[in-house]
Amino acid sequence: MAQARIQGIALRGIISALPAPTQDVSDLARRFGVEQAERIATATGIHCRHIARSDQCLSDLALPAARALLAGLGWAADSVDLLIVVTQTPDHPLPATACLLQNALGLGRHCAAFDMGLGCSGYIYGLWNVASLLAGMGRGRALLVAGDITSRTLDADDRSTAPLFGDAATVTALEYDPAAGELVVDLGTDGAGAPYLIKQQGGQRCPDGPPLFMDGTQVFAFTLREVPKAIAATLATAGLTMAQIDHVVLHQANEMMLKRLGQKIGATTDQLVLALRDRGNTSSASIPLAISDMLGDRLAEAPSRLLLSGFGVGWSWGTAVWNLGPLKGPCRTLILD
Repeated sequence: MAQARIQGIALRGIISALPAPTQDVSDLARRFGVEQAERIATATGIHCRHIARSDQCLSDLALPAARALLAGLGWAADSVDLLIVVTQTPDHPLPATACLLQNALGLGRHCAAFDMGLGCSGYIYGLWNVASLLAGMGRGRALLVAGDITSRTLDADDRSTAPLFGDAATVTALEYDPAAGELVVDLGTDGAGAPYLIKQQGGQRCPDGPPLFMDGTQVFAFTLREVPKAIAATLATAGLTMAQIDHVVLHQANEMMLKRLGQKIGATTDQLVLALRDRGNTSSASIPLAISDMLGDRLAEAPSRLLLSGFGVGWSWGTAVWNLGPLKGPCRTLILD
């Protein structure tokens, strides 16, 4: 496992953006039948998902969120030193979506901007990259974009994937601050799991291949096998117990998996954040979206200790314990027309 303890990285704000159109249980009923639609909603806990219009790409969601975040913080565009975009559904194969956003936001030419092609674990990997780079510079500000337009990768008739995934983009503002609390990160990979959650279509290996495929049984088994160990290792490195964590924010895959995982790691119902009922599985966006949906007011009230864990496609997983001071910047979710 790869572990890091990084001091001095402050969370300044999170703004998430969702496309306005939605699909709910009634849409599933028309495609799969009422009984099957209700069974899916009960098993997954997902009753509604936001779906991007055909003319909307990731940057179309991320751009207004980033502008709102910069305005809410009072940050000048040229004060941002780093922009990382975590996505598996970029606007184009090239150039990087980060370059498009750097230009659209008017960030300075000194700003380092690049994409990272990770899914469910991507937000934790993004945090690790931002924290490492800012700590290495000993100064600076960063925007971390995490989001996916997963709906465009799906077979609408595949009941194992179509009812689960929604679209979203999130933007997190981070800043180097020597007084900020510690960020502890634990990362892992097992590429043997690649065939069980894969989209071959559009790549160089198989450009005309099939849409997204997911073996739910294998995903569930991987999650319960690896994630509790990673969480235990992260807590041990941080010198903490689960009882000392204020909020547990896991990748919002499905409700049954989250509740089972919560039991295995010893998280209480008060600690465990569930935010997927009206959002679905939003891949790399799910952790920051859950924070902006559910924790904005709480983070503003008092210092908090968060346990974050993302896991899935790859197999790839990442866990973080983050000690945060009271959040003074914006933390909210936008619905875009």
